[in-house]
Amino acid sequence: MKKRKICVSRVLKMTSLFFLSCAMCAQAETVSSQSIRITLNKNNVRLENILNDIESQTNLLFIYNKNVNVNRKVSVNAQNTSLQEVLQNLFDNNVSFKIEGSYIVLSPAGATGSPQQAKHTVKGVVEDALGPIAGANVVEKGTTNGTITDMDGNFTLNVQPGATIVVSFIGYQPQEIVVGNQTSFKIQLKEDTELLDEVVVVGYGVQKKKLVTGATVEVKGEDIAKLNTTQALGALQSQSPGVNIQAVSGQPGDGFKINIRGAGTNGNTAPVYVIDGVAGGDINALNPADIERIDVLKDAASCAIYGSSGANGVILITTKQGKVGKVSVSYDGNIGWANIYKMPDMLNAKEYMAVMDQVAYNNGGQPYDWSKFVDADLLTAYQNGTNPGTDWVKEFRNKNAVVTNHALNVTGGSEFSKFSTGIGYQYQDGAFGGPVKTDYRRFTFRINSEHVIYRKGDMDVIKFGENIYYQHKQNQGVQLGNQYSNDLSNALRAIPLIPVYNENGDFFMYDDLKNFGTSANGILDYTAYASNPMAHMVYNQAGNNKNKNFNLNTAAYLEVQPLKNLIYKGQVSYKQWSSSWRSYLPVYQINNQGDSRDKDQTINNVSLGWNWSLTNTLSYRFDITDLHHFDVLAGTEYSKSRPTYGESVEATGYNSAFGDFTHAYLHNTERKATATVNGYPSDYGSKMSYFGRLNYDFKETYMFSAIIRADGSSKFAKGNQWGYFPSFSAGWVISNEAFMKNTASWLGFLKVRAGWGQNGNDNIPNSNWRAGYEFGDYGLYTFGSDKNGGTTGAYPNRLANPDLTWETSEQTNIGIDARFLDNRLSFTMDWYSKQTKDLLVEVGTNAASGFATQYQNAGTVKNTGLELSMGWRDQIGKEFKYGVNVNMAYNKNEVTEVNNANHFIEGGNDLLAQSTGRFVRMEEGHPIGYFYGYKTDGVIQNQNDLQAYLDQNCKGNAANSKQGASIKPGDLKFVDVDGNGVINDDDKTDLGNPHPDVTMGLTLSAEYKGFDFSVTTYGAFGAQVARSWRKFSDGQYENYTTEVYDYWHGEGTSNRYPLLAPGNSGQNFQAISDIYIDDADYVRIQNLTIGYDFKRIWKNCPFQQLRVYAAAQNLFTFTGYKGMDPENGRALNDKEPWVTGVDVGNYPQPRTYMVGVNVKF
Repeated sequence: MKKRKICVSRVLKMTSLFFLSCAMCAQAETVSSQSIRITLNKNNVRLENILNDIESQTNLLFIYNKNVNVNRKVSVNAQNTSLQEVLQNLFDNNVSFKIEGSYIVLSPAGATGSPQQAKHTVKGVVEDALGPIAGANVVEKGTTNGTITDMDGNFTLNVQPGATIVVSFIGYQPQEIVVGNQTSFKIQLKEDTELLDEVVVVGYGVQKKKLVTGATVEVKGEDIAKLNTTQALGALQSQSPGVNIQAVSGQPGDGFKINIRGAGTNGNTAPVYVIDGVAGGDINALNPADIERIDVLKDAASCAIYGSSGANGVILITTKQGKVGKVSVSYDGNIGWANIYKMPDMLNAKEYMAVMDQVAYNNGGQPYDWSKFVDADLLTAYQNGTNPGTDWVKEFRNKNAVVTNHALNVTGGSEFSKFSTGIGYQYQDGAFGGPVKTDYRRFTFRINSEHVIYRKGDMDVIKFGENIYYQHKQNQGVQLGNQYSNDLSNALRAIPLIPVYNENGDFFMYDDLKNFGTSANGILDYTAYASNPMAHMVYNQAGNNKNKNFNLNTAAYLEVQPLKNLIYKGQVSYKQWSSSWRSYLPVYQINNQGDSRDKDQTINNVSLGWNWSLTNTLSYRFDITDLHHFDVLAGTEYSKSRPTYGESVEATGYNSAFGDFTHAYLHNTERKATATVNGYPSDYGSKMSYFGRLNYDFKETYMFSAIIRADGSSKFAKGNQWGYFPSFSAGWVISNEAFMKNTASWLGFLKVRAGWGQNGNDNIPNSNWRAGYEFGDYGLYTFGSDKNGGTTGAYPNRLANPDLTWETSEQTNIGIDARFLDNRLSFTMDWYSKQTKDLLVEVGTNAASGFATQYQNAGTVKNTGLELSMGWRDQIGKEFKYGVNVNMAYNKNEVTEVNNANHFIEGGNDLLAQSTGRFVRMEEGHPIGYFYGYKTDGVIQNQNDLQAYLDQNCKGNAANSKQGASIKPGDLKFVDVDGNGVINDDDKTDLGNPHPDVTMGLTLSAEYKGFDFSVTTYGAFGAQVARSWRKFSDGQYENYTTEVYDYWHGEGTSNRYPLLAPGNSGQNFQAISDIYIDDADYVRIQNLTIGYDFKRIWKNCPFQQLRVYAAAQNLFTFTGYKGMDPENGRALNDKEPWVTGVDVGNYPQPRTYMVGVNVKF
């Protein structure tokens, strides 16, 4: 029987992209020959040529055997004629025809059976050298007919006689087997030796893994899914050496701070995310279940193709794509319960009173008469321990906060059309919040498809496709800012003597505080700042707010291949986003020191925007003989944003008619002039790029790559708008050399590579090269003799700098890739040196200019590091498979140049406490964002120790000490760093920084008879955190943790913390020193999962997979850090993203236990 290949040349019509994708990938249904119309005009040509033309017009395939004469000459003249009539005219009484599905079956008249014989069943087992392979794809070639092997490697498939089946599995060479008359098969797949044909995603294309000359890391989607995180970066943390990822906090919806190979700028260190070929996406908007793979480009040789977008590295995300074969449906779902597992040990009421009495005594005062501030019956209960008082942090805790994730994905396709679509829903309750609703929910929808319009032989001449991703998320949560806008910080500092509720069950408020105890103003006479942090949270933003975000990302592309491997690709992308935020702030009063509101506020904020980009590439792969292989790419890219592309409006109204959050809309507030409204358009900006790449290899042994990209940005003045970013890299596959043959028994693959390149960065606000203006209170002008009033006009709002130019990152990389022992052991090592110069920095200016700061190219930063990755994969017998993967990265960060008079930039003003000043610096010779303050050498224990300290550091003169003449035992020994015998600001020094020197990841996995087990750990070493849970300079009445017992209270009792005293007295607490800096080394068990696939024992299971699992996230953290969580990537000031690692009440990541199921059918 002869089966001829279909050729589609007619353009597929679409009314709905979604329905087209699904319809084209489903099994073809029977069509009516009357409904199909044909137009043909051929004279005296072979019948076979006519059949070809009909196939091209109908998407139908002719099937016939040698008894049908297709060489005879025929003529046809049909104008929009039915297929039925055309076929009747073509064939005489000796040939009959029948349409079956997508086939037209021709047979000699009078034949006893149809040439399309009945399908017959083939069975078999797929295995490798070590045993059966579960999940291998078995597909009848040229059709969507296929299946997947079960846990024992078995498959059953009904195929046409003479069919060819294709068997494939990741990491193995695919095999094609002609069925013939055979019905049973034993198929052994061979490992894809050294994974020679495996490809990795690179900028604007793919490349064979063994030919890559840059530093890249691939993380498979299945490895991401196993960690069951709500955000993909959480899974990437432990699997990508050199990619430093820190959780901003554990609050639902909060993201991650990320840098690749160290912080190269004091601005945003995030890499560019390229999602399905479109740069500028948001990885946090993706459902991890939608991700097929992530490729991280780390060095300049890999990133240079992205030019100005690649200075901080590039992360390429490929979402799940359609595959040839039957429609496959998968569902992944889980539910879990989260809890904070490391709570601070706060002082109870009795302990608090004793400590505060001690503080008063140490300061020369008397113990407090607590009956003045606490009711008698409650005071008695506090003192005898029957009532521990209020642990505000525990009151904030939500036990067993619910976490749930659900994802449904559908994929399928034929040789000519394939699709993938998915929907997802995620919900997460906050582990902190108490009576306040804190949660995060996200709905995602994704679809992509690809369609071949015209195929010639095995070459897709024209094809098109699209990627659409939509996200809708809502979140509400507690405030997590500095100490003055941080609900968790308020709880840590609150007085345990104050109850949460009064006798009526209402919050303990101002009147209750004022009448608490016998004093005239109750406990407010003890401290006027006494508060109820629970009530404060409920009556402020955390208690009544909701944020909604909508994001739509679309891209459509067309590929044309007029010649083999000469491919033009045009892609247009469109992004649209909108958000709304509203809040209701009611009237309340807790105290007279700012914790009150005399009229309610309703705040509404809405914004929307959109932008677009256009990318065109032309690539050509060709060989010169079989030795020289070339891959050439050229392209352009253009993107634009204009003020007309979006806007934002914010308004605040007062005196709501309803007085609740449900009706918190401006329509329900008073129409008075006190309302405020503000609005502004999107920024103007555009970028034009030209780029090219040449990849060459000789016998796949010697590789060379060259890249150039030119970017033009509207963020710079003419003359500085264009930046040029080249890169060069080379590689040598040593294992291909003849002199390495003797190592073939143990060395499977060995490659060395080296690269150099440059990337750019224009990550500053638009138009800072020119002056701008705005209207507001600063633009008040007076005319005539009346100086009491004025007219509002415009005023300049920034200091122009026409000399601004590109920030440039230059990097050298040397790497080794190796595989040993039949590819069971893999090894990768990279050394790099990255220097970022002409740093775009906002620096202080001369006050005479009228502006505090100006953007300048004012710095250079250097990062040097080493990355190692090793993996072992093996099997014992036929049932037990296991794997071990470990990676490590070391990075040294140093600022080598700051181009201002001081050679440093300061930040972090008053972050630890009021009036303590700036204690974070970017300074030459130090890491970005290091903590700056006094170094101490312990605590003065007695008079002899005091004199020894003064002699060594203060020339024997107490007046030269930081504490002055009043210095005494129990005070800190501030070190005379500069050696001049006087302790002053010149002795401030480097106290540590929040960037880990070393990060490590370890993954262990095993499979046995349907069971699977995996554990993932992550560690960070060498980082410090600045921590103060008390506003010590102006909050001396705030609570302590039990760490207070580690403070000095007599000779030998402590050699780190000084004698307790009010935080606003003396230098021991007011001067920022290393007593506030803690080491934050940690090792965390990120995930532990145990699962079982019930298909193993349920042989007639209708599903391809039915796996049930239990998992634990953040199971345990090994650390000496005394805070709740050593991982802290939050910047407390949005204008200073380089200032991180300050813990004034950081929301910790909770421990989560969950159960889930994976179903495929």
